[in-house]
Amino acid sequence: MNIERTEFIVWMERIIERFDILKEQVSNQRSQFIEVDGEQLLDNQDVLQLLKISSRSLQRYRTNKRLPYYSISGKLYYKLSDVHQLIRNSLNSKIT
Repeated sequence: MNIERTEFIVWMERIIERFDILKEQVSNQRSQFIEVDGEQLLDNQDVLQLLKISSRSLQRYRTNKRLPYYSISGKLYYKLSDVHQLIRNSLNSKIT
């Protein structure tokens, strides 16, 4: 299968254009995160996707005080560092 040079260039330009669109979308998603005092806050959906757990499991983590949370205008947020600490604690408990 041979592709002419001009057709190849058109295809490459389309690919680069799509990469630019993806780059912009990723940048927009990053700016959606809320930061307080340089600490990134995650909402329920972010934590559920990050930990790959159910909403009930997340509720249990809150109830058992394994994951600190903050309520702002009726919405729950979690510090990214607290989520990382939960992961470290879970790994350490499995090792010992």
